[in-house]
Amino acid sequence: MFARGKSTVGLDIGASSVKLVELQHAEDGVRMTRFGEARLDPDVIVDGEIMDRMRVIDGIGELYERLGITRRRVVCGVHGRGVMVKKIVMERMDAEEASEAIYWEAEQHVPYDINDITVDYEVLDAERGPKQMQVMLVAAKRDLILNLAEVIREADLVVEAVDVNGFAVQNAIESSSGLKANEVVGLLNIGADITNLNVVRDGIPLYTQDLSLGGHSYLQAIQKNYQLSREEVEQALQESPRRLDVDAQVDGFCADLATSLDKSLNYLRSSGEAEELDRIVLCGGGALIPGLVAALERLQPVAVELADPLRAVRWEPELLSAEDAAGVAPRFAVGIGLALRKERVQ
Repeated sequence: MFARGKSTVGLDIGASSVKLVELQHAEDGVRMTRFGEARLDPDVIVDGEIMDRMRVIDGIGELYERLGITRRRVVCGVHGRGVMVKKIVMERMDAEEASEAIYWEAEQHVPYDINDITVDYEVLDAERGPKQMQVMLVAAKRDLILNLAEVIREADLVVEAVDVNGFAVQNAIESSSGLKANEVVGLLNIGADITNLNVVRDGIPLYTQDLSLGGHSYLQAIQKNYQLSREEVEQALQESPRRLDVDAQVDGFCADLATSLDKSLNYLRSSGEAEELDRIVLCGGGALIPGLVAALERLQPVAVELADPLRAVRWEPELLSAEDAAGVAPRFAVGIGLALRKERVQ
């Protein structure tokens, strides 16, 4: 048995499911005590926005009851069109002055009314230039945050912190010793309808974007090719041996991912921040599409691998077998990354 410690709960509300991860933080390390998933219909979450609140609330409640989690404070994540992340250079100032000035800076860079957004920032380089500093600006539509908070409140929970999904993935992979010094890594969290792209080096995001493609795009391509319903496609993909040849759809999906990666690299080259990727790490449910890793590796000149955010996390054998962990780890990367924010524990 492991020594008990403070716990955190990561709540990942995605387009295809709600996922919960509970971690215990103790002096001897981190262990996963509970995790689970409740499926959602495709129309419940669209572009990161909750369209059917009651079905999400029911999913959260069902998970809490099934898993027996008692901690009511959760760390949750946001993503999609209502979230914008951008590196900017601004006048160097202390924290109090920056907290006031960041709203004026946001007004220059965010395509929304300043009264309609919530803003946060982190200093990346305090000495970017003469009397200048570089900061990571994060802006989210206020309605997106308020709607998320209301759903969580109605599920009888309390929001402990809100993070960006792409940053949660980075946190999970960094905590599992999955990033090396000076290497430029493309982190792709392939969800059902959105893929979070985060290119990082030495813990600093170089380029962050949410792409409007995911597992649903792959399924829709198969539906169109074989003239099948979504349910028929999902059932056929579970068959062994598989009766559908979907190599062309996997290749097409990977081509779209590769194009987005190339665009991010072009931006990084033009800005002088990086010339090439050293590695690509995949997570999210879409990362487990059979053949995807190999197909993307054929289109990119670097190694492509599945994330293992559970590498530095322990658990009791009855919770999860080593064999099952290979599939759980990539799918629960966001939830793990959210729950790893142990500095927020109260």
